[in-house]
Amino acid sequence: MTSEAATPRADRRLLRARRATLLSLALGMWATVLLPAAGLSREPDVGRVALGAVGILAFAATQTAVLYAAVTPWLAQRWRRRAHVGLAVVAVLTVPLVAPVAAGAWPTWAWLGASLVGMAPLVVRLPAALAVTAGALLVSAAVAWWTGGSVGRSLAVTGGVGVGVAAVNRFQVWFWDLLVEARQGQAAQGRLAAAEERLRFARDVHDLLGHSLTVIALKAELAARLAPVDPVRAGREAAEVQRLAASALAEVRESVHGYRAVDLGEQVAAVAEVLRSCGVRCTVPSPPVDLPQPAATELAAVLREAGTNVLRHSRADWCRIHIDREGNVARMTVANDGADESGPDEHSHGLRGLADRLAAAGGELRTRRQDAVFTVEATVPVSS
Repeated sequence: MTSEAATPRADRRLLRARRATLLSLALGMWATVLLPAAGLSREPDVGRVALGAVGILAFAATQTAVLYAAVTPWLAQRWRRRAHVGLAVVAVLTVPLVAPVAAGAWPTWAWLGASLVGMAPLVVRLPAALAVTAGALLVSAAVAWWTGGSVGRSLAVTGGVGVGVAAVNRFQVWFWDLLVEARQGQAAQGRLAAAEERLRFARDVHDLLGHSLTVIALKAELAARLAPVDPVRAGREAAEVQRLAASALAEVRESVHGYRAVDLGEQVAAVAEVLRSCGVRCTVPSPPVDLPQPAATELAAVLREAGTNVLRHSRADWCRIHIDREGNVARMTVANDGADESGPDEHSHGLRGLADRLAAAGGELRTRRQDAVFTVEATVPVSS
């Protein structure tokens, strides 16, 4: 059965796969429902035709509900149970409603039995599915005997066709389950990559501050001990503590804004890897190698924000990152095809903050949306 883990409904590729799976299941199952309808044309009694049509339509409706539940992992469990119970109730009611239709001339209920056998793997586990199959075969044989039809033909229809349909249905739902699990794995991989990046940054900050703070603590302790006996030296130690604190603060600021020495190529590769791990096709030409460090730092900040927006606010299938240099201007564009009404726009706080940051550095940030394609373009000046 399909995993109950929540699946992002904004994943367009997964939704397309879901629709294709649902359509394939429905076509296969509805074919087995149309064949009982052939018995309606062979029944001379109008009353039986009406009752049979009601039974067949009710079975098709509850069958569709079960198919929908089978490929909708975010559906609440109570709705899933209601669909299953509804199918069971309607299946029982079809015996008196459909069995008399075209009695002896067409195995009308046997085809519904085949459809029921085909649905069993989508509703219950294997042992229960085998029990459902045995029950459907027993009812099919009893109906054929009761209506004067061929018991052998009814068993062949219910058993042979039903088992074949069940095998096809189970394969399709199994394949759908694999897709869901793969997408969940990709999302987990993306979260893991982000967590590893946070841990790496935490280690960098720890390494950066560990030594400085240790020295500051020792110097402050020394100044406190010297204050009563050697105020002059204590003052020098206090001044050294102040200098060390200011130096550590400057280093932290450098680390936060650019990890002290940003390698733009590594940043681009890291963002592209995270996007690919989340199922977004990412095209990344190599950035220019002659970008000065200040320009690379500003573009890296824009790249991180744009990559975050692709993951958080869009339903992108692809993303293109391009960085080039024209004279004294470096330009980076990040485009993706997942723009929607809730996606990032010119009012996004992250992008607005980046626009202010680039403006302070003499650069510019522009965004544009064309159909489903959202593009972020950043330009920064490059010193000769």
